[in-house]
Amino acid sequence: MVIDRRKTKVIKIGRVPIGGGNPIVVQSMLKVSPENLEGSLIQLRELKRAGCEIVRIALPTEESCNIIPFLKKEVDIPIVADIHFNTRIALKAMEIGVDGIRINPGTINNVRKVKDVARQAQQTKTPVRIGINSGSIEKRILRKYGKSTSDAMVESALYYIKLFEDVGWTELKVSLKGSDVIETVNAYRKFSVVSDYPLHIGITEAGPLFSGAIKSAVGLGILLHEGIGDTIRVSLTSDPVYEVIAAYHILSNLGLRKRGISIISCPTCGRCKTNLKEIVDEFERETIHIEKYVKVAIMGCEVNGPGEAKDADIGVAFGAKSAIIFSRGIIKKKNVPKEMAKDILKEELFRLL
Repeated sequence: MVIDRRKTKVIKIGRVPIGGGNPIVVQSMLKVSPENLEGSLIQLRELKRAGCEIVRIALPTEESCNIIPFLKKEVDIPIVADIHFNTRIALKAMEIGVDGIRINPGTINNVRKVKDVARQAQQTKTPVRIGINSGSIEKRILRKYGKSTSDAMVESALYYIKLFEDVGWTELKVSLKGSDVIETVNAYRKFSVVSDYPLHIGITEAGPLFSGAIKSAVGLGILLHEGIGDTIRVSLTSDPVYEVIAAYHILSNLGLRKRGISIISCPTCGRCKTNLKEIVDEFERETIHIEKYVKVAIMGCEVNGPGEAKDADIGVAFGAKSAIIFSRGIIKKKNVPKEMAKDILKEELFRLL
């Protein structure tokens, strides 16, 4: 399956190109207060290790902008400042040298202040994401449509794009996020027809890890399959590393990007005599830093062994008393002690890297 991606203009966040057929960029967000320098740095490093390519950080005050040069010095990853309400924070972040900013015009709701941001962005050559959120559409548009709809989000985005274009700054990307999957999908579809600005896609406030990942996979999967989307964030009420993992799984299963370990594991049944969930969870955590795309099978019994997982580059199948290690359907090692199987599987994996 080859997905025909929508043609968009190209912008750059730091050294990362976005749009124009470039690889879809995986983003996440720090979930630590910017006042916590050590915690922010630890989480930033964890995100980069997991494959995150752009990180957004909430800046609630002008003083919080001071974290930007500290993080940029410590970790080589583009940082986008997330701005609501107070445009002075955006101006200071750009002055300090942030790689990009995201503004939610609905929380600013002031033409003069938005244009001030546009002028500063032009002066400092800072790319801007115009982030439309269904929960903060400006009142004049809500009065027109009666409620927040996909048409309302598109109209709001086009209005604020025009403000930036009037100033002469067009290094923009756009998002039109809602917590309703269908309304969000429709907003992105409609915008894609009328504009070629690159799109950052996501389902906002998707929820906790399990249900939020499913909700995001449904909405983002539809858009990506239709060729819509240049950057992606899976928004979860969870560790942001899981947002990155989920994003790559979505992209991988659509054939859009292949990165890291793809685990094939059986759901288990009464034949399974091993705590497979624990083994799979541990293996995933221990290999999250691997960038090369490799299929790894972890199976609970011989039924789901080499035959069922013959496409796997490397795999293990647990029997009642021992395990086997296999590759591409061919058994490589028999009678492996169960307590050693995971570590031996990792050794075989590292030989492939």
